[in-house]
Amino acid sequence: MTVPAFGLGTFRLKGQVVIDSVKTALDLGYRAIDTAQIYENEADVGLAIAESGVERDALFITSKIWVSHFAKDQLIPSLKDSLKKLRTDRLDLTLIHWPSPGNEVPVAEFMGALLEAKQLGLTRQIGVSNFTIALMKEAIAAVGAENIATHQIELHPYLQNRKVVEFAQSQGIHITSYMTLAYGEVLKDPVIIEIAKRHDATPAQVTLAWAMQLGYSVIPSSTKSANLQSNLKACELTLTDGDMAQIAALDRGHRLTNPQSVAPAWD
Repeated sequence: MTVPAFGLGTFRLKGQVVIDSVKTALDLGYRAIDTAQIYENEADVGLAIAESGVERDALFITSKIWVSHFAKDQLIPSLKDSLKKLRTDRLDLTLIHWPSPGNEVPVAEFMGALLEAKQLGLTRQIGVSNFTIALMKEAIAAVGAENIATHQIELHPYLQNRKVVEFAQSQGIHITSYMTLAYGEVLKDPVIIEIAKRHDATPAQVTLAWAMQLGYSVIPSSTKSANLQSNLKACELTLTDGDMAQIAALDRGHRLTNPQSVAPAWD
């Protein structure tokens, strides 16, 4: 079982907005949906899925455990609560959303609880998000790299996170890129605009295709049907080696997500 290359993100979307986004995406053919406990939209996502009529077995649903639920006696109950909200008996992928602030709950404790959730059939795969190389090493020591399906990190042309990517890939851990479009910043980049013109594509399609061509999964979000449909077409776009080299040169270590309460000391 692998993590789908393309899915729908739901960060910052709530209520009818997220319901409409998920239902529209499913109508268009999306089958992977990414949410999280802290997004406070799992119940809305669950409702949208139920109303879509798409069979559960056709879907790949990801959620993420929030830091306040990391303790061994809390993680599985919190996951069961997420399942109830999402109206399903299991997730396809469950991630640790951020490292435990100040190492309050040791990595071995929450990864052990997450592995137990997998063994209980509450989730088919497990993984991590926003980890440094040092934290990944701890997670691997706790549960084995073979049990870490993906590492979800901020990754876009302006923050290519190469050290973390190289370490994860050396351990056989897949990369999922979030914020691939950098809140739209990279869509104004002249290099990406020029590549898009050459391919008769949009800058968003070029950026998403770049990430997928590097082997990463992407989970862009949108509230507009036209953008959801357009983004999906990135799966059909193939960039040249020259295009890929031009985008590789855009890296400038420009990090957009760095919440003081949970962010680690980045690599």
